[in-house]
Amino acid sequence: MQQIVNFLIKYRNFLLFAFLLFLSLVFTIQSHSYHRSKFVNSANFLSGGIFTAIDDVSSYFDLKTHNEQLLAENSRLRQQLLNTRDSISQEIDTTRFDSRFQITTARVINNNYSHKDNFLTLKAGRDQGVKQDLGVITSKGIVGIVDRVSPGYATVMSILNSNSQINAKLKKSNHFGILVWKGGDPNLVDLVDVQSKAPVKQGDTIVTGGKSTIFPEGIGIGTIAEYALDPTENFYSIKVKLFNDMTNVGHVYVIENLDREEIQTLEQETRDEQ
Repeated sequence: MQQIVNFLIKYRNFLLFAFLLFLSLVFTIQSHSYHRSKFVNSANFLSGGIFTAIDDVSSYFDLKTHNEQLLAENSRLRQQLLNTRDSISQEIDTTRFDSRFQITTARVINNNYSHKDNFLTLKAGRDQGVKQDLGVITSKGIVGIVDRVSPGYATVMSILNSNSQINAKLKKSNHFGILVWKGGDPNLVDLVDVQSKAPVKQGDTIVTGGKSTIFPEGIGIGTIAEYALDPTENFYSIKVKLFNDMTNVGHVYVIENLDREEIQTLEQETRDEQ
């Protein structure tokens, strides 16, 4: 207490000056509209800057929540897009909207791309509706097929896997082939068994063929980087540059065809009768 008293005595002249200056400023601002408006504007600018800084910090820590909300919204819109496209292309009853494809979002927690047989691990599993043999994509294109599932996690056979074989086609002509991985550059895959009559050109787009119950038709894969025709087999061998950067996959969409079991059962019964 004595130190406070000593401080006030020591700096009494300065403190008195500061107090009188403060009073003069208050009286000036209150008695002149111009000065009052300038003060209000300055105060608003200062408080606005402080609130903006606080909001920026708060927004940074809320990024995870915002990203999850965006993923959920993108999932819903992509599901609508797939079902709408299916309704248009197949001319089915629109009352069946949203009845065929269902999408689950997932985060990639591990990604291999430098080996012969590469896999990804998702932080989503059986409890989130992920099942074996479901297609996995990003907003840019395909990633792979779900291989194994636990209650909370799933592994995905990447398209960069020697065992991966995915039905694909030329977007402009509907000529089909098989998408395979022969190793090497993780940005390139091979499209084989494309008929020699196909109008193949560099830069053409390759998409999923829709000839299985895993991927819907028309999901992006990549563009033709180079190609060659085998004259003895009458098939093209095509190098496809992927739309996805398979070395940098963060979040994915897992696609389930809800008609899959019905289609597979029917096809198996047909094979058994032959």
